[in-house]
Amino acid sequence: MRKILLVDNGSLRPQATLNLRRLADALSQATGEAVEAASLLHSFKIPPEALGGRKAVTVGPLAERYAAEGGTELIILPFFFGPSQALTRYLPERLAEVQASYPQLSVKVAPPLVDTLLAPDLRLAQLLADNVRERMTDLSRPKVVLVDHGSPIPEVTAVRNYLAGQLSALLANEVDCVTFASMERRDGDAYRFNEPLLEDLLASTELADGDVVLSMLFLSPGRHAGEGGDIAEICAQAMSRAPGLNVVTTRLVGENDAILELLATRLRQALAGGPLLTELPAIGAKEA
Repeated sequence: MRKILLVDNGSLRPQATLNLRRLADALSQATGEAVEAASLLHSFKIPPEALGGRKAVTVGPLAERYAAEGGTELIILPFFFGPSQALTRYLPERLAEVQASYPQLSVKVAPPLVDTLLAPDLRLAQLLADNVRERMTDLSRPKVVLVDHGSPIPEVTAVRNYLAGQLSALLANEVDCVTFASMERRDGDAYRFNEPLLEDLLASTELADGDVVLSMLFLSPGRHAGEGGDIAEICAQAMSRAPGLNVVTTRLVGENDAILELLATRLRQALAGGPLLTELPAIGAKEA
């Protein structure tokens, strides 16, 4: 018995869970495999009435219920850009706890959306480029900034920079330049790899006068991205300080259904025994 989960980090904003459910349903239709939406953290706190009356679920309790019912195979499809510690540390530790009680359960975690160890894949960069082009109407060769949240580990920031290079190549003849920024970073020199910060970049002489398209490297609406989020506030403040600055933002990655093709590839790879981020084999038959 097999269960497939499309898993994000989790948010307290209902829009994030609703978008994850929408994509899981669309992925089920596209692949013929039953795919459920679940989060690692947070979303279980959302009032069910804000989610159409259906409470959000998190991976740990869902895996426990599934294993208790006799489930033997769990496939996790990460809705993450890169190898976040949520995937490489928290998730394996949490699922190992489940296996301790239900040793018949095997777990496979597919690679995230971007895996620089696999063959080069331009599909996510092409999605980002299309999102930028949607916002370029009446703009003449704007500057483009690929912005993410910012990460405590360099491997995730490296994914953003890798995508910025691909995006620059795809938009080379259409925009003035492509660069990158983080929304925020932790204090201390150890986290300087997140630089530049978006607010500082928008205040720089290079960007403070002219059109800027903010390419949003965020998956679903939440506290940071989307209407009224932190990114919108940073942009509004930047434009209030620099009247010549015009910032427009793209839609989010998870709002473009082109992401389904990449998710379907990750799922097919996992089902066919392809590359995995993590594998936790069953450790024995459950005792009667």
